[in-house]
Amino acid sequence: MGMAAEDKPKTAQQQLMGTCNTEATGKKGDERKEFMKSCLSDGKKRQQERMKSCNADATGKKGDERKAFMSECLKKS
Repeated sequence: MGMAAEDKPKTAQQQLMGTCNTEATGKKGDERKEFMKSCLSDGKKRQQERMKSCNADATGKKGDERKAFMSECLKKS
């Protein structure tokens, strides 16, 4: 059986979009556009930093062990 679309975990980008959308509540027009642009770019930078850090910590792990470690590490940060 396949997983329904709503059962799939959200990607980092989808999670970031949801967070930024929530924080943008009450903003409209150009103010909202600018806020979203800034929020999304900051989030991408944080995600890249998290990825570098987890990658360094995963040194020596391979295959499924590495995949599981990276998944947990990226969720924590």
